[in-house]
Amino acid sequence: MTQPKISEDQLLEKLTEVFQEHGYEGASLSLISDATGLGRASLYHRYPGGKTDMALAVLDRAEQWLESHVLGPLSGPGRPKDRIRAMSRRLREFYDSGRRSCLLHTLAVGSPGDRIREHIETSLRAWQAAMQEIARQAGHSRSEAQRRASEALVRIQGSLVVSRGLGDNKPFTRALRELPDLLVGDGR
Repeated sequence: MTQPKISEDQLLEKLTEVFQEHGYEGASLSLISDATGLGRASLYHRYPGGKTDMALAVLDRAEQWLESHVLGPLSGPGRPKDRIRAMSRRLREFYDSGRRSCLLHTLAVGSPGDRIREHIETSLRAWQAAMQEIARQAGHSRSEAQRRASEALVRIQGSLVVSRGLGDNKPFTRALRELPDLLVGDGR
């Protein structure tokens, strides 16, 4: 029996969905196989390191998305608040207005291993640094910019958890709406 064909992009999208929904520990090979239509042999052929390699490939893809759709708008041209709004629009799209879990969060739960944790930490630090830089450009001191960026990251991530837990996307959309004022302040 021949295995169904699935492109690398389709495979990574399906893997992302499984990890977002079930986390690292909960993403069994049976769930992954069902979602992708690939048997264990085909999965191990593509990802010899098993679930760890799959998670790392998903994180690599998410990091590329983060770089172009979140960090890119923050460092691009325009007023700081407009750049933050552009980032917020992308986050709203990616997380389906708060209905999808954060991949970084779901992969951090349990015991995913050092390589995955390091990848998650690198992504979160880059995101925080980009938000800190935009707060600095808006005139805040280094320590105040760092505080604001840290608070913004906590609000984004926390509001995703709350929105998913309550089945109500309002906390997430409100957090995104408030980001320009949180990071930049009034009138900038």
